[in-house]
Amino acid sequence: MAAIKSISICVRFGSCIVIALFMGFVIVTGVVSATAQQAAPTESNGITITPLSAVDLGPEIPGMQGRQLRLRMLTIEPGGVLAAHSHRDRPGAAYVLKGTVIEHRGDVAKEYGTGQTWSEDGNVIHWLENKGTSPAVLIVTDIFKQQ
Repeated sequence: MAAIKSISICVRFGSCIVIALFMGFVIVTGVVSATAQQAAPTESNGITITPLSAVDLGPEIPGMQGRQLRLRMLTIEPGGVLAAHSHRDRPGAAYVLKGTVIEHRGDVAKEYGTGQTWSEDGNVIHWLENKGTSPAVLIVTDIFKQQ
C-alpha cells in the first residue's frame, strides 16, 4: 500500500513539473512572438543618413547604366526606427560600426552588435530599431538605381 502511495505521489509531482514546464514554454514563446511580430513602422524617426561615397557603375560594368554603388553611414538614435522598406532592385549590405540594432524581417527579429553584418537582397522587406541607450552607427552599401 505504501509503494502505491509513493508511486501516486511521484506521478502527481511529475505531472506538475511537466505542466509547469509546458506553461513556461507557452509564456516565453508568446512573449518572443509578440516582440517579433510588432507592427512595422511606416515612418522613420531618430535617423541620420550621411553619404560617404558613390561610384557610377555605368562606365564600369556593361548593363549597369543608371546605377550607383553607394556607401552611407546610418545613425539610429536611442528609440529611433528606420521605417519598413524593400530592397527590390536595390541589393545591399550593412555593417554595425557601433552600438546595437534590431532588424525585423516579417515575424523574425534579430539583434546585431558591433562588428556584425547582414545582406539585403531583392526579397528583403525589413525595418530597424535601436532599443539601446546609445546611438547605433551602421555602414550601409547598396546598388542604387538613379532616378
